[in-house]
Amino acid sequence: MEINKDNLEKALDVPVVSNILAPKGVPPSTENKGLSEGGKEEVGFHKGSLNTLVNERNELFKMLQMVESIMQAHIKRLEELGVKIDTGNPKQ
Repeated sequence: MEINKDNLEKALDVPVVSNILAPKGVPPSTENKGLSEGGKEEVGFHKGSLNTLVNERNELFKMLQMVESIMQAHIKRLEELGVKIDTGNPKQ
């Protein structure tokens, strides 16, 4: 699935925040003359989402580092025990 960066709402197939916050029967404004209150809320929503995703990515990276460290410890011990390990990396 490719993300349409020009129209994030359609790409994610979720309702726009301003649609959720608008009173029933009142269509959201499609014009962007400065930022309306709903626009500010939508900007806040996207900023909050990005902050959350950055934090999630950082935690995932930490987890990958821990897994790699543990794998290296097992590889080292196996080599100490005489087991030859092919890590798939070409030796130079």
